[in-house]
Amino acid sequence: MKRRTLVLEVNDFNAIRLSLASPAQIRSWSYGEVTKPETINYRTLKPEKDGLFCERIFGPTKDFECHCGKYKRVRYKGIVCDKCGVEVARSKVRRERMGHVNLAAPVAHIWFSKGVPSRLGLLLDVPPRALERVLYFAQYVITAVNEEAREHALELLYQEIDEEVSRREGETGSRIAVRDEALEQEVAELHRRRDLALEAADDELASEIDATMTEASALENDLRGRIGEKLRARLTFRKEALATRGDVLTAKTIATLHEVARQQVSALKERFAGKKADLQLAASAAAQQKRDAAFKELAPLRDQIAAVRTAVRKEYDPLVKRLEKLRDPVQSDTLTILAEAEHREMEERFGLVFKSGMGAESILSILQRLDLDSLRVRLNEEIQSTSGQRRKKATKRLRVVEALRKSGNKPEWMIIQDLPVLPPDLRPMVQLDGGRFATSDLNDLYRRVINRNNRLKRLLNLGAPEIIIRNEKRMLQEAVDSLIDNGRRGRAVSGSGNHKLKSLSDLLKGKQGRFRQNLLGKRVDYSGRSVIVVGPDLRLHECGLPKRMALELFKPFIMHALVRKGLAHNIKSAKRIVERARPEVWDVLEEVIKDRPVLLNRAPTLWRLGIQAFEPILVEGSAIQLHPLVCFAYNADFDGDQMAVHVPLSYEAVAEARQVMLSSRNLLSPSDGEPIVAPTLDMVLGCYYMTYAPPGGGGGPAHAYRDNELRMAYQLGHLRLHDAVRVQRGSELIKTTVGRVLFDEVVPDQLGFLNQTMDKKALRELVARIHRELGPEATVEFVDRVKDLGFRYATQSGITIASNDLDVAIHKGELMAEADRRVAEMEDQYQLGLVTANERYTANVNIWTETTNRVQRAIQDNLNPVGALAMMSTSGAKGNITQIRQMAGMRGLMTDPSGRIMDLPIRSSFRDGLSVLEYFMSTHGARKGLADTALRTADSGYLTRRMIDVSQDLVVNQEDCTAAGEPVPGVWLRERAEAGILATLEERINGRWSASPVADPASGELIVGANEEITEALARRIIEAKVEQVHMR
Repeated sequence: MKRRTLVLEVNDFNAIRLSLASPAQIRSWSYGEVTKPETINYRTLKPEKDGLFCERIFGPTKDFECHCGKYKRVRYKGIVCDKCGVEVARSKVRRERMGHVNLAAPVAHIWFSKGVPSRLGLLLDVPPRALERVLYFAQYVITAVNEEAREHALELLYQEIDEEVSRREGETGSRIAVRDEALEQEVAELHRRRDLALEAADDELASEIDATMTEASALENDLRGRIGEKLRARLTFRKEALATRGDVLTAKTIATLHEVARQQVSALKERFAGKKADLQLAASAAAQQKRDAAFKELAPLRDQIAAVRTAVRKEYDPLVKRLEKLRDPVQSDTLTILAEAEHREMEERFGLVFKSGMGAESILSILQRLDLDSLRVRLNEEIQSTSGQRRKKATKRLRVVEALRKSGNKPEWMIIQDLPVLPPDLRPMVQLDGGRFATSDLNDLYRRVINRNNRLKRLLNLGAPEIIIRNEKRMLQEAVDSLIDNGRRGRAVSGSGNHKLKSLSDLLKGKQGRFRQNLLGKRVDYSGRSVIVVGPDLRLHECGLPKRMALELFKPFIMHALVRKGLAHNIKSAKRIVERARPEVWDVLEEVIKDRPVLLNRAPTLWRLGIQAFEPILVEGSAIQLHPLVCFAYNADFDGDQMAVHVPLSYEAVAEARQVMLSSRNLLSPSDGEPIVAPTLDMVLGCYYMTYAPPGGGGGPAHAYRDNELRMAYQLGHLRLHDAVRVQRGSELIKTTVGRVLFDEVVPDQLGFLNQTMDKKALRELVARIHRELGPEATVEFVDRVKDLGFRYATQSGITIASNDLDVAIHKGELMAEADRRVAEMEDQYQLGLVTANERYTANVNIWTETTNRVQRAIQDNLNPVGALAMMSTSGAKGNITQIRQMAGMRGLMTDPSGRIMDLPIRSSFRDGLSVLEYFMSTHGARKGLADTALRTADSGYLTRRMIDVSQDLVVNQEDCTAAGEPVPGVWLRERAEAGILATLEERINGRWSASPVADPASGELIVGANEEITEALARRIIEAKVEQVHMR
């Protein structure tokens, strides 16, 4: 057996990169080939040989013991048993050693074939769907083309087309040829007859000219002998007059004879030329008539031949086009994909021209021939020369090519030939109590792959038909797909109980995957978890820690202290003392926790105040006690929330917890600098109750008291909390109430006497003022004292809520009747067609909204100002007038799931009780609220995660930012028009540093110099001076 050594210690790494593995690399990882799908023997419960848990491949199941038992104990370490072939080693090697399955046919890695975008598709420039059809044996792909053979095949194809046309024309063509020949003979006969007629006309013309010339010559001879003779009668030649009677014959008479004879010859020639032209025209018309008759006669035959040629062309055109377009996929960078019928036809006719195939094997042969360097050059040229969509696509392809080149990965490695098998202890099989076995889903997925692979090998050896082999290869591809990423393509493979099997990708991806859960998610020792309850007696920097939890958390420190004090002889006995919880342990625990703060964390930790440090106070029970004033920072309440406790171990961690993370040092919100620690709920109610001044002055005249006299009179019952009194403050006598004087005792003296009702807003402003003027220590002391005071007087007030408090006298019936009347009027107008459905809906919503507001105002006007409901809502402790209106008046309009307001209101209040229809309508709003909350939480969490992902490696190394186009560092802040949405300019500049001086625009007086902090007072001065923009760092 080959020995393997790990190059790196598995825990020694700085980063992890997912990369393609070559077949050689997969084989180098492997300790043997897994050939059987069996796991363990059902009788001996030992791993089967060559199976998924084989000891020969993956190592022994027991430390230093081979399968057959021949070698046992550590002294045989490293020996390979000659009987069973198992190496004697520790059983933990079964977590490290891998095997492999030698696949009978290559398969595509689904991450690269089916991903978005498909890397294989981009690399080969083929659509993902077309690639999928090839990989899953639905279509063929051309893997290579012989260019010479293709050119020769094209020539032969053109010859075949010509021969086929000639063959199909047959008798029709010969009939057309015979008729054409007869036509030519008839036309030739016509031309012969025409030529004979023309010759006869020429002969007749010649004889006529001869006769004319002979007659003229005879007359000339006669006249020449009679020159000088006087004519006794008129002289004519062929009816043309030459001389009149009495004229004397002269040479001129003979010249006239010559002219007349010439004219006679010309007239003869013209007459005979017209005759010949008529003969020519008649002959041409006769020939054309014969041709037209022949064309009409042959038209059906010619149409038949044209149809034959069109049919042949149509029949052969697809073949010609396919053959012309057929290109080598590597040289032309174009994949040709054929359907089965097309491929069968091409294979039969041009089998020597190209090579083709289906499945990953064909894609592998193309990828092996791919030259990334030349492809890179081609893509760069395409990017330079094209634009739009083609350029965008080429850029994406180039990105994949460059990634493969730079990483050293080869494209063909995206096709798996040897499948790695995960170490067995990472996909365990364990026996349950009932004798049944629970196994990892991966084992089922591996078994499917091995079963199909073995069946394919057997079919190949048997020489099974191609269609069966193809089907088996497709099933093997699907089995490997399910193993790598179950459910990415098609229906997910399910186990028993319709449970989707977890694939290798499922083990890695997501929140529960290997990376985020195990590698990035940290788990710490010295931590605990419990439900939180309120700790009203705690100071701000304290938390209540259950004794049993503290004993376990601080166990090592307690054991050390026990040994140091001599209460235990050694660590072992100290551990026993702690586990038995003897009385001396609790004293030691008290000492230990004095020096060690603990960290309290509540999930989700959305900001840094989600984890703070506290000094632990030992408490009975099992719940962690939390100071009520830190609940806001944690977003915690006491309805079953849980919190985790962590113990800082090192001195540095303890010092940091005390100096930075202690709750008393985190009084301000990191977002806006406002106090995060301020009285709420019962504390606000108690302070409001004690500082409330009744409108009538509290009954009786306001007598003057010293502070100690007033306190004694109150304690003795002579004065009530809201009685009006006068007290000396400085040089003046102030009219106030007993409660305000008592509240003044917890307010720092530097702030003076606060003669006002302390509601939630006033208390928050008071805390902010104390922190600003007196510092964090005074603030911590104040909020703790206010907490105690608020709880005490909230309890003393006895303020609670009962159904009688909701019995507010309002004329609800009249308001409802008026609204019904207006709605009925609008309905009548709608029925008459005066308004549209949308206008009616808008009007109804407005009517009921107005009615609801009137009910709310009526409740507010009639509410008892010193009643429990008014106290709670006015003080800001809990609730508001809208909730009181729903309880005492009417619920009003609801929203349907789409967010549209339903124009039918809920008339009843919670006190009256809802009808079945009203209850059903109210569930719309309730369900929508819950769904929206869940969706918003998920969306905001995902947004936070993505923002952290993109910004985690950014390093800010400039002290000041510079706005675009500005030479001076800094940014200009201006007052926004939508001040109700965004913070005001005063709030935005408060606490920041100026980049440039700020002066009063009216007087020119300098308010703030450059590089100075803008305090609250300076920010107010800037706004009062009507400065429109401020240059900030």
